Amino acid sequence: MADTEAVVLVGGKGTRLRPLTISAPKPMLPTAGLPFLTHLLSRIRAAGIRRVVLGTSFKAEVFEEYFGDGSDLDLELTYVVETEPLGTGGGIRNVLDQLTASTIMVFNGDVLGGTDLTEILDLHHAKSADLTMHLVRVSDPRAFGCVPTDDDGRVLEFLEKTQDPPTDQINAGCYVFRRELIAQIPEGVPVSVERETFPQLLSEGKRVYGFVDSAYWRDMGTPEDFVRGSSDLVRGIAPSPALEGHHGEALVHDGAGVGAGAVLIGGTVVGRGAEIGAGVRLDGAVVFDGARIEAGATVERSIIGAGARIGHRALIRDGVIGDGADVGARCELLRGARVWPGVVIPDGGIRYSTDM
Repeated sequence: MADTEAVVLVGGKGTRLRPLTISAPKPMLPTAGLPFLTHLLSRIRAAGIRRVVLGTSFKAEVFEEYFGDGSDLDLELTYVVETEPLGTGGGIRNVLDQLTASTIMVFNGDVLGGTDLTEILDLHHAKSADLTMHLVRVSDPRAFGCVPTDDDGRVLEFLEKTQDPPTDQINAGCYVFRRELIAQIPEGVPVSVERETFPQLLSEGKRVYGFVDSAYWRDMGTPEDFVRGSSDLVRGIAPSPALEGHHGEALVHDGAGVGAGAVLIGGTVVGRGAEIGAGVRLDGAVVFDGARIEAGATVERSIIGAGARIGHRALIRDGVIGDGADVGARCELLRGARVWPGVVIPDGGIRYSTDM
């Protein structure tokens, strides 16, 4: 793929994943033990693409501090910082000066996918397309932008979220552009590819095609999807070249301690230096580095931030606990509870049941 370069848009603030994204941008959150972006970059490299430009904004310096020049991943990474919010189209246009290839593959930095990227590129070239979009079939397309195509795969129109979608094909956040099209996006102003660029290309009669499949796909923007995506990576349901086949019910990293009788299931991840006490039950839990979960506690489908403490016999279900938070013994946090970093909840301080 010598004449193909990748652009990854990682400038979002990740507000739906707060409080975790107060301290780290969403693509850098640990997912199956690695920054989420590592999984996407490894898929890009597996497709034979070597040069990747990261369009950054929020906490931009964190990406370069971690990935450097990309050589550890056998990639050449370049960073472009967006000082003012420019939207998806403006963000793509903002990196144009760093692009030299004739074919540019663009990714949203918060999508976990399993599609073979070379197949999308093959279709793009086979159809002599100006733009090729990755489309994925979902059971309920109402929450997404729908993209109907004709029998040849040519895109007919772009429909924003609608209650009565005519197709189950949605925009999967991956596009292949001819470089000249990016140059036509207005420079330095906010532009939405979904609402402005793509409809304009259709109105101009450009060759816009859809690559449709039903491979693994998940937008990692909410705590629920983040937990599910991490679990699916651990269990091998979502593929990632970065994990090299380490699949099972749990992934426990070096330096973590797991006490006697603890049960780790559902694609649980235990971070480096974390301590899991005796008799703890972790089901679909994402435990960041250095967290401590004390004896008899239960954590289900929840994220426990770095250095947080969960007291003995506490119950965390469908929650997000921020970095360094301290949840006291016998607390119950259920159904979407979020605890901000450093907050201390005393023993028994929050309960949903009366028994202690």
